[in-house]
Amino acid sequence: MAYRILSKETFNPQVFKMEIEAPLVAKKAEPGQFIILRIDEYGERVPFTVSDFDREKGSITIIVQIVGKTTRDLSQLEEGDELLDFAGPLGMPTELEGFNKVAVIGGGLGTAIAYPQAKKLHAIGSKVHTIAGFRDKSFIILEDELDKVSDKLVITTDDGSNGTKGFVTDRLKELIESGEKYDAVIAIGPLVMMRAVCRLTEEYGIKTIVSMNPVMIDGTGMCGGCRVIVGGETKFACVDGPDFDGHLIDWDSALNRQQMFKSHEKRACDEGHCRIGRISKPD
Repeated sequence: MAYRILSKETFNPQVFKMEIEAPLVAKKAEPGQFIILRIDEYGERVPFTVSDFDREKGSITIIVQIVGKTTRDLSQLEEGDELLDFAGPLGMPTELEGFNKVAVIGGGLGTAIAYPQAKKLHAIGSKVHTIAGFRDKSFIILEDELDKVSDKLVITTDDGSNGTKGFVTDRLKELIESGEKYDAVIAIGPLVMMRAVCRLTEEYGIKTIVSMNPVMIDGTGMCGGCRVIVGGETKFACVDGPDFDGHLIDWDSALNRQQMFKSHEKRACDEGHCRIGRISKPD
């Protein structure tokens, strides 16, 4: 079966949102899980975290940043076009029950993953304080959506172009030191951001959940490409995660692994040709 693109929205030149018709995936999806898609029979398998889902409509929403060849190819598809494969939901749902008050932290595109967490927490009655950080105001996404599901929403930018300057850790520390008591912090974004959040929350003894996004291939635990060291043990983000206790992550190992394929990604993007409309196997 093919998976039809129901809608597409562009946030900025590098980031866009797609709603995909995938009723079987939407029926089971929960915050924290991901899908793996393939554009056509010659395409690579690429994972994307579920940013939202609509069970009645039978749709899954993903938010994509153009960083390589496949995401560039995906950006050239429009409403009504179809994807060949759309597998999921994969990974373990985030455990969100039992928290009275939670700080949900989103860094950059990680905000797209933080949103369903905040939405679910709000729906089950938890108090939600959301902090979202971006490079500048042109990169801000989902502000209205987050505002609807947050008891407190703080949007901050590195350059202060939206009126609030600083990193998410600055805002989180301010809230903690002002007397806010959090049962947990959920941090999702670049590895360096999540590491910084974990270092801060460790000082205050606050449980911290992070979402790891290493390179994935099959998404079922067979290839081992997404391994993460947690508490001295090797875990696979695709089946054991992607959520883990942030205070147990070997951040140095994770950061080193993240850099392993940068040159390959760049070469694929520089040398690759858009596959949209291709009817024969590429050279």
